[in-house]
Amino acid sequence: MTLSIQYDFAPLARLSNALQAAGKQMPLVMVRAINHTGDKAVTQVRNVLVKQTGLKRGTMVRAVRGTKAFNGKPYVIRSRGGDVRLQFFSARETRKGVTAAPWNSRRLFARTFIKGGKFPDRKPLNLGGAVLKRVGKGRYPLTTVKSGLFIPEEMVTGDSEQAFFATVDRDLPTRIEHELYRVLGGA
Repeated sequence: MTLSIQYDFAPLARLSNALQAAGKQMPLVMVRAINHTGDKAVTQVRNVLVKQTGLKRGTMVRAVRGTKAFNGKPYVIRSRGGDVRLQFFSARETRKGVTAAPWNSRRLFARTFIKGGKFPDRKPLNLGGAVLKRVGKGRYPLTTVKSGLFIPEEMVTGDSEQAFFATVDRDLPTRIEHELYRVLGGA
Protein backbone atom coordinates (compact mmCIF):
# COMPACT_ATOMS: atom_id res chain seq x y z
CA MET A 1 0.00 0.00 0.00
CA THR A 2 1.38 3.39 -0.93
CA LEU A 3 0.27 6.94 -0.32
CA SER A 4 0.92 9.61 -2.86
CA ILE A 5 0.22 13.30 -2.85
CA GLN A 6 -0.25 15.20 -6.07
CA TYR A 7 -0.41 18.94 -6.20
CA ASP A 8 -1.34 21.25 -9.03
CA PHE A 9 1.31 24.01 -9.11
CA ALA A 10 -0.58 26.27 -11.52
CA PRO A 11 -2.19 28.44 -8.79
CA LEU A 12 1.17 28.71 -7.03
CA ALA A 13 2.87 29.83 -10.24
CA ARG A 14 0.14 32.44 -10.74
CA LEU A 15 0.68 33.76 -7.21
CA SER A 16 4.44 33.82 -7.77
CA ASN A 17 3.98 35.87 -10.93
CA ALA A 18 1.69 38.26 -9.05
CA LEU A 19 4.27 38.67 -6.26
CA GLN A 20 6.98 39.48 -8.80
CA ALA A 21 4.71 41.97 -10.55
CA ALA A 22 3.93 43.74 -7.25
CA GLY A 23 7.66 44.32 -6.66
CA LYS A 24 8.19 47.49 -4.61
CA GLN A 25 4.52 47.70 -3.67
CA MET A 26 4.64 44.43 -1.70
CA PRO A 27 5.29 46.17 1.68
CA LEU A 28 2.18 48.29 1.07
CA VAL A 29 0.18 45.14 0.32
CA MET A 30 1.36 43.48 3.53
CA VAL A 31 0.68 46.54 5.73
CA ARG A 32 -2.83 46.94 4.33
CA ALA A 33 -3.61 43.25 4.82
CA ILE A 34 -2.16 43.13 8.33
CA ASN A 35 -4.01 46.29 9.43
CA HIS A 36 -7.33 45.05 8.06
CA THR A 37 -6.96 41.61 9.64
CA GLY A 38 -5.65 43.12 12.89
CA ASP A 39 -8.74 45.30 13.23
CA LYS A 40 -10.92 42.22 12.73
CA ALA A 41 -8.89 40.33 15.35
CA VAL A 42 -9.31 43.17 17.89
CA THR A 43 -13.08 43.05 17.38
CA GLN A 44 -13.14 39.29 17.90
CA VAL A 45 -10.94 39.49 21.00
CA ARG A 46 -13.20 42.17 22.51
CA ASN A 47 -16.33 40.11 21.80
CA VAL A 48 -14.86 37.03 23.44
CA LEU A 49 -13.48 39.01 26.40
CA VAL A 50 -16.97 40.35 27.14
CA LYS A 51 -18.20 36.77 27.57
CA GLN A 52 -15.01 35.57 29.26
CA THR A 53 -14.76 38.34 31.89
CA GLY A 54 -18.32 39.52 32.45
CA LEU A 55 -17.43 43.16 31.73
CA LYS A 56 -19.54 45.33 29.46
CA ARG A 57 -18.60 45.89 25.81
CA GLY A 58 -17.91 49.60 26.33
CA THR A 59 -15.39 48.78 29.02
CA MET A 60 -13.63 46.38 26.65
CA VAL A 61 -13.55 48.96 23.85
CA ARG A 62 -11.79 51.38 26.21
CA ALA A 63 -9.42 48.72 27.56
CA VAL A 64 -8.37 46.83 24.40
CA ARG A 65 -6.91 48.84 21.51
CA GLY A 66 -5.12 48.02 18.29
CA THR A 67 -2.19 50.03 16.91
CA LYS A 68 -1.78 49.83 13.15
CA ALA A 69 1.33 48.51 11.42
CA PHE A 70 3.48 50.98 9.47
CA ASN A 71 7.11 51.42 8.36
CA GLY A 72 8.08 47.89 9.34
CA LYS A 73 6.43 48.08 12.77
CA PRO A 74 3.97 45.30 13.63
CA TYR A 75 0.27 45.54 14.39
CA VAL A 76 -0.01 45.57 18.18
CA ILE A 77 -3.01 44.82 20.38
CA ARG A 78 -2.62 46.46 23.78
CA SER A 79 -4.81 46.17 26.79
CA ARG A 80 -4.79 48.10 29.99
CA GLY A 81 -6.40 47.71 33.33
CA GLY A 82 -5.34 46.55 36.74
CA ASP A 83 -7.37 44.67 39.28
CA VAL A 84 -10.89 45.63 38.12
CA ARG A 85 -13.24 46.98 40.80
CA LEU A 86 -16.45 45.05 41.51
CA GLN A 87 -18.68 47.95 40.50
CA PHE A 88 -18.03 47.09 36.82
CA PHE A 89 -19.53 43.59 37.17
CA SER A 90 -23.22 44.49 37.63
CA ALA A 91 -22.87 44.72 41.40
CA ARG A 92 -26.08 44.51 43.48
CA GLU A 93 -26.45 44.96 47.19
CA THR A 94 -28.21 42.36 49.37
CA ARG A 95 -28.53 42.06 53.15
CA LYS A 96 -25.58 39.68 53.33
CA GLY A 97 -23.30 41.76 51.10
CA VAL A 98 -22.81 42.61 47.46
CA THR A 99 -23.23 40.16 44.60
CA ALA A 100 -21.22 40.69 41.43
CA ALA A 101 -20.32 38.57 38.39
CA PRO A 102 -16.59 38.60 37.62
CA TRP A 103 -15.74 35.91 35.04
CA ASN A 104 -19.48 35.89 34.26
CA SER A 105 -20.21 33.97 37.45
CA ARG A 106 -22.28 35.73 40.10
CA ARG A 107 -21.10 35.32 43.68
CA LEU A 108 -21.54 36.96 47.05
CA PHE A 109 -18.91 39.24 48.57
CA ALA A 110 -19.84 39.14 52.25
CA ARG A 111 -19.80 42.23 54.47
CA THR A 112 -19.51 44.64 51.55
CA PHE A 113 -21.94 47.44 50.64
CA ILE A 114 -22.87 50.01 48.00
CA LYS A 115 -25.51 52.03 49.83
CA GLY A 116 -25.71 53.64 53.26
CA GLY A 117 -28.30 53.61 56.05
CA LYS A 118 -30.39 50.88 57.64
CA PHE A 119 -32.38 48.26 55.79
CA PRO A 120 -34.86 48.53 54.11
CA ASP A 121 -34.48 52.31 53.58
CA ARG A 122 -30.91 52.39 52.32
CA LYS A 123 -29.78 55.40 50.29
CA PRO A 124 -27.29 55.44 47.42
CA LEU A 125 -23.91 56.91 48.29
CA ASN A 126 -22.41 59.55 46.04
CA LEU A 127 -19.49 57.30 45.02
CA GLY A 128 -20.45 56.14 41.53
CA GLY A 129 -21.61 52.68 42.61
CA ALA A 130 -18.33 51.71 44.30
CA VAL A 131 -18.39 48.51 46.34
CA LEU A 132 -16.92 49.25 49.76
CA LYS A 133 -15.75 47.26 52.77
CA ARG A 134 -14.88 48.44 56.28
CA VAL A 135 -11.24 47.89 57.18
CA GLY A 136 -11.38 48.54 60.91
CA LYS A 137 -13.96 48.14 63.66
CA GLY A 138 -15.26 51.69 63.37
CA ARG A 139 -17.11 53.57 60.70
CA TYR A 140 -13.90 54.41 58.84
CA PRO A 141 -11.57 53.58 57.07
CA LEU A 142 -13.25 52.12 53.99
CA THR A 143 -11.63 50.38 51.03
CA THR A 144 -12.92 49.57 47.56
CA VAL A 145 -13.29 45.88 46.79
CA LYS A 146 -11.47 44.48 43.76
CA SER A 147 -12.37 41.43 41.70
CA GLY A 148 -8.97 39.85 41.09
CA LEU A 149 -9.54 40.03 37.32
CA PHE A 150 -6.85 41.65 35.17
CA ILE A 151 -7.84 42.40 31.55
CA PRO A 152 -4.29 42.03 30.13
CA GLU A 153 -3.98 38.56 31.67
CA GLU A 154 -7.40 37.52 30.38
CA MET A 155 -6.56 38.78 26.88
CA VAL A 156 -3.72 36.28 26.41
CA THR A 157 -5.47 33.23 27.87
CA GLY A 158 -8.41 31.01 27.03
CA ASP A 159 -11.00 31.79 24.39
CA SER A 160 -9.70 35.29 23.61
CA GLU A 161 -6.30 33.94 22.60
CA GLN A 162 -7.95 31.29 20.42
CA ALA A 163 -10.21 33.91 18.81
CA PHE A 164 -7.17 36.02 17.87
CA PHE A 165 -5.25 33.18 16.23
CA ALA A 166 -8.36 31.80 14.50
CA THR A 167 -9.14 35.20 12.98
CA VAL A 168 -5.59 35.75 11.77
CA ASP A 169 -5.24 32.22 10.36
CA ARG A 170 -8.61 32.44 8.60
CA ASP A 171 -8.52 35.99 7.21
CA LEU A 172 -4.90 37.04 6.61
CA PRO A 173 -4.10 34.85 3.56
CA THR A 174 -7.24 35.84 1.69
CA ARG A 175 -6.70 39.51 2.59
CA ILE A 176 -3.12 39.43 1.28
CA GLU A 177 -4.44 37.99 -1.97
CA HIS A 178 -7.16 40.67 -2.13
CA GLU A 179 -4.72 43.54 -1.52
CA LEU A 180 -2.22 42.08 -3.98
CA TYR A 181 -4.76 41.99 -6.79
CA ARG A 182 -5.99 45.43 -5.80
CA VAL A 183 -2.48 46.86 -6.24
CA LEU A 184 -2.02 45.02 -9.54
CA GLY A 185 -5.30 46.37 -10.88
CA GLY A 186 -7.13 43.04 -10.89
CA ALA A 187 -4.56 41.29 -13.07
